[in-house]
Amino acid sequence: MPNIVAIVGRPNVGKSTLFNRLTQQRAAIVEPTAGVTRDRHYGKSDWNGIDFSVIDTGGYVMGSDDIFESQIRSQVLIAIEEATVILFLVDSIEGVNPMDEEVADMLRRSGKPVFLVANKADNSRIMNDANVFYELGLGTVFPVSSINGSGTGDLLDEVVKALEKIPDEEPEEELPKIAVIGRPNVGKSSLINALIGEERNIVTNIPGTTRDSIFTRYNSYGFDFYLVDTAGLRKKGKEMENIEFYSVMRSVRAIENADVCLLVTDATQNFESQDLNIFTLAARNHKGVVILVNKWDLVEKSTQSTKEYETRIREKTAPFQDIPIIFTSALTKQRVYKAVETALEVYQNRIRKISTSQLNDILLPIIAATPPPSVKGKYVKIKYVTQLPTHFPAFAFFCNLPQYIKEAYTRFLENQIRKKWDFKGVPVKIYFRKK
Repeated sequence: MPNIVAIVGRPNVGKSTLFNRLTQQRAAIVEPTAGVTRDRHYGKSDWNGIDFSVIDTGGYVMGSDDIFESQIRSQVLIAIEEATVILFLVDSIEGVNPMDEEVADMLRRSGKPVFLVANKADNSRIMNDANVFYELGLGTVFPVSSINGSGTGDLLDEVVKALEKIPDEEPEEELPKIAVIGRPNVGKSSLINALIGEERNIVTNIPGTTRDSIFTRYNSYGFDFYLVDTAGLRKKGKEMENIEFYSVMRSVRAIENADVCLLVTDATQNFESQDLNIFTLAARNHKGVVILVNKWDLVEKSTQSTKEYETRIREKTAPFQDIPIIFTSALTKQRVYKAVETALEVYQNRIRKISTSQLNDILLPIIAATPPPSVKGKYVKIKYVTQLPTHFPAFAFFCNLPQYIKEAYTRFLENQIRKKWDFKGVPVKIYFRKK
C-alpha cells in the first residue's frame, strides 16, 4: 500500500515551496503554455529510509471570486479520502484565517493523521506567534520555514511514524499487477470495460484499505493478473467529477500499486505535457510502461501515420525510448488484448535476473573496448558488475573512480544492457560504486 502525503491549505501559505523542499526539487517544471504548471504537483520523497509520495494541492485553484467554496473544499475532501497523511499548512505571519478554521473543521472530522504546519516561521518571534494555531484543535503545531528548511526535520520525523503504521496490503497470490493510467477523457474506462466486458464473474475483488477493492483479479482468455484500481474503476461523487487533482491523486496510487502501467493517450490529440508527466511519474517509480494510443479508429491515416506518431512520442520520452507503443481502439476492441499481452511481457522483463558471471562475461569486454573517457588525466577502470536484488532492473558497476563517470557513459552502458537482454518497457537503473 503506497504512502501518500498531501499538502493542503489556502492559497499563498507556501504549499509549493514546502513541496519543493520535501521532494528536493529546486523549482516547478514550467513551460510557456497555459495550464502546464498545474500538472506538476506530485513527487517522491523519503525520510529515515521510508519512501512516500507528496501531493501538492496548490496550483489547482483557478482564481474564482469564491475560491474556498469552489476549489479548496473539494481538494481537501479528496485529500482526506485518498491521502495516508495530511499536512495542513497555515501562515505564521498572518495568523488564523477564517479559511483555516473551515479547513481545520473538515480535517478534525476526517479521522486521518493530520499535521498542522505553521509555515514562514523564519525567526524565534514568529515561531512563538505560531502557538495561536493551537486554537484550531488539531494538536501539535509544527513551526517550519519551507524556504530555509528549519523545522522540517522534526516534522518529517513524526510524519514517517504515522506512515509506518499503515499496513502493507498486497494480494495473496504473486501475479502481475497492471494499472490503466492517463489523463482524464482519454478512454481509460472504455478500455477497462472493453477488457472486462459485462460478465463480472471472471473477476474477483481483493479487499484493500480504501473504500473499494485495490486489486481486481482478471482470469480469462489465457490471462491471469491483477487489475489495479484506477479512477475509471470506481464511481466518483459529482463534487469530484471534474477535479484534475482527483485524477492526479488516483494516478499516483495506481502507479505505486502496479508492476506495469498501461498509459492511455488520445490519438486525436498530441502526446501532451500531462501525458509526459504521468509517464515520468511511472518511470521514476521504476514501473514497467506500455503506451496505448487510444481512439486510433478516429484518426485519418496515411502509410506513415503510425511511424510519425511513434517518433513524436519517443522524442518526448527521451532518453527512455525502449517502450512498446500500441495503437488501440477501446470502442472496437482493436488490439486491446495485444496491449495486455505486451504488458505481461514487460512484467517478465521487469523481474528478469541475469547472473553475475553472464553480466561480466558480456559487458567487461565491451567496457575494455570502449572505456570511460579520462577526466583530468585520471582513468576510470570498471572491474566488476552485478545485478542488485531490487524489484526492478538495477545494476552496480564497481570501479576505482565512480565520481568521474559522466551521464553519457551511463547511457552507453544502459544501451549495451538493453542490446544484450530484453528490458523493453522497463526503466533500468545504473549505480557506480567504489571497488
